[in-house]
Amino acid sequence: MLEILHSIIAVLLIVTIVMQSRASGLSATFGGSGTTNVIQRRGAELLIYKASVWLSVAFFALSIVRWYVY
Repeated sequence: MLEILHSIIAVLLIVTIVMQSRASGLSATFGGSGTTNVIQRRGAELLIYKASVWLSVAFFALSIVRWYVY
């Protein structure tokens, strides 16, 4: 049961992280974009951001629970 829940949370976490992708290219990932922008999230983008934070907390909490249960 915990494995199924853990897998569902993992897939949802992957989807929410992929949906947040803003920068283009590998250089922007490592700070090569050259500009510093303040990111203001609004609407659906804010909802996806908060969902990814809560899903990551749930993922790691469930990982710790599974570690002690099994």
